[in-house]
Amino acid sequence: MTLHLLKLAVGVNSVEHLAELQAARLVEARAAGRPPLLVHVTRQTPKETAALLDGGSLYWVIRGLVSARQRLVALEPVEGSDGVRRCALVLDPELVETETQSRKPHQGWRYLKPEDAPADRRAGSAEGGDPKLAAELRALGLL
Repeated sequence: MTLHLLKLAVGVNSVEHLAELQAARLVEARAAGRPPLLVHVTRQTPKETAALLDGGSLYWVIRGLVSARQRLVALEPVEGSDGVRRCALVLDPELVETETQSRKPHQGWRYLKPEDAPADRRAGSAEGGDPKLAAELRALGLL
């Protein structure tokens, strides 16, 4: 059974901003001679590894709204410079915009069941303007 993760994108203003930050990280990795992988490091290692890697994605909460997702490619143990073990979430570079969905702030990541995950945004979707307004309209059943 597939399972997803939900994570706040702290300091990110939009899906476009997240894409720019990730592109810059890939450039930095190449310049440093590292493999060009998108990695997000977390303190806790998810216990549901098999379900997450069975088609799971990391859903990004941007400014209070789930707005995008990236497929999880691998979960790898890493050790920080302080000697503490952490988990590297290796992400597919394709950033997929989703329908917006309101979320309250939380620490770390949370599991997200497939039935609770927002759908991918369709091309030509009516959700072009203000994402907060679109989320409110969706919650009212108007979108």
